[in-house]
Amino acid sequence: MGNPEAQGPPPEEQRLGPVVRRRQQVKPGTTDQRLLDTVGDSDWVHTDPWRVMRIQSEFVEGFGALAELPSAISVFGSARTRPGDPEYEAGVRLGKGLAEAGFAVITGGGPGAMEAANKGAREAGGISVGLGIELPYEEGLNPHVDIGVNFRYFFVRKTMFVKYAQGFVVLPGGFGTLDELFEALTLVQTRKVTRFPIVLYGSYYWGGLVDWLHNTLVAQGKASGRDLLLFHVTDDVDEAVTLVTKEAGR
Repeated sequence: MGNPEAQGPPPEEQRLGPVVRRRQQVKPGTTDQRLLDTVGDSDWVHTDPWRVMRIQSEFVEGFGALAELPSAISVFGSARTRPGDPEYEAGVRLGKGLAEAGFAVITGGGPGAMEAANKGAREAGGISVGLGIELPYEEGLNPHVDIGVNFRYFFVRKTMFVKYAQGFVVLPGGFGTLDELFEALTLVQTRKVTRFPIVLYGSYYWGGLVDWLHNTLVAQGKASGRDLLLFHVTDDVDEAVTLVTKEAGR
């Protein structure tokens, strides 16, 4: 006689584009009705499907703003680096050197080391780009940015740093800087990007991390010794420019 449940009434079903809802998950009304209903609540603007549209729009805006950039290098570093500090001055010289080598300079657009690199690029007549992020304590784009894009989502912003750059130079920085550094290393290690030089400026700052990578990460078999060849460490701004631009094809 077959399955008794199969002989009963079919479950209530609702199709919303590619989504199928059944039984208690069926929503009242139709998509068009909810779109045109001006009396309804506004909670829908905070739902995940709506966030997808915002994410998509951020990608579109970023691609549109940066698509015509010349070859570029992304520079990372601490927002807490103060003007007059040796690291700030190194950032200015780095920005100048990259611009003079024919590269646009992309930073996170904030203060500190980012401002320094943007300032150097602008003073050298290069293209100075800032990719900002919406944060409760962020000051906004620094005044040396020529092309600026503000993002809501870190992962969209991080895509832009890699997509439109031919290499990274990493000045001393905090968690955000480390995040960008290790993402770049992972992308190169897994060959998601190729021909992508990564230069760490300041052996006094990065030396402890490099030692840990060698003595712990590689020593315990969590990474290969050749992975340490994915980046360079230097204390010389001119060498940093030479390394990143040479490997980037200039």
